Amino acid sequence: MIKVRVPATSANLGPGFDCLGMAINMYNEIHVDEIWGGLDITLSGRYIQGISTGEDNLVYQVMQRVFDSAGYTPKGLKIHMVNNIPLARGLGSSAACIVGGIVAANSILGGTLTLQQMIDMAVDMEGHPDNVLPAMVGGITVSLKAERDVLYNRFDMDEGMKLAVFIPDFEISTRQARKVLPSSVSMKDAIFNISRAVFLVSALRAGDMKNLHIATQDALHQPYRKKLIPHWDDIIEGCYHFGAKGVFLSGAGPTIIAVLDGEIDRFKDALYGLTSVFDEKWEIEILSPCNQGVQVINM
Repeated sequence: MIKVRVPATSANLGPGFDCLGMAINMYNEIHVDEIWGGLDITLSGRYIQGISTGEDNLVYQVMQRVFDSAGYTPKGLKIHMVNNIPLARGLGSSAACIVGGIVAANSILGGTLTLQQMIDMAVDMEGHPDNVLPAMVGGITVSLKAERDVLYNRFDMDEGMKLAVFIPDFEISTRQARKVLPSSVSMKDAIFNISRAVFLVSALRAGDMKNLHIATQDALHQPYRKKLIPHWDDIIEGCYHFGAKGVFLSGAGPTIIAVLDGEIDRFKDALYGLTSVFDEKWEIEILSPCNQGVQVINM
């Protein structure tokens, strides 16, 4: 049996729209056996509602694409998914399926694909690199697609950093979140984001959090997407009031992440008190950056 573990990811990190991503220590697992025939998909974990156990399962479809590209036809597959990354919440659930499926299939093939080939395949399937890259290589990634080439740099984060991850009980699809964005932006907003994205990367590399509240500001997507998230302003203001160093929308949302530096229990209790009066239910997970990308674990 092959066991693959994939971290959740947060894209954008405020101003790094479609180019910055971070791996987080929340994980999905994919257990795969090649069997004599048929397809057997089972599920466990916190978030399994809405996941197919048929041939339209994303992990299975990704594995089939890898097999097809290699000219290989498995007799049958037994797949068990342990799903702890919530769907459609901005934490890279589809990226985890794509990366996990590619790596699992490559392991069955004997590891014939290189890391770069797996990255290229993942970006082609996902459409952009900001989530699949940190899922694949861990840490913080800065990425872009130049014509057909996927280029990236990565660096480790302090895994002792604490992230308050606000996960609501409602979903926002990436397509829905894209539809609210403008087709063009002003030069002023472009400069606003470029300066903060560059500053954010340098601050994270240096471990300097004193200006993170400025470095995580954004003018390209958060002002538009916050309209899809009830009580956005209340949560952002509450996070800063109780000591967060920086706050940003995770991916396309609706998850919100606050970077902490202080009394975690006090912060969590205060924000639970704030969100308890909302109509929507918000879970607050205290997580950390993850420097290890996808792993194949021998069983």
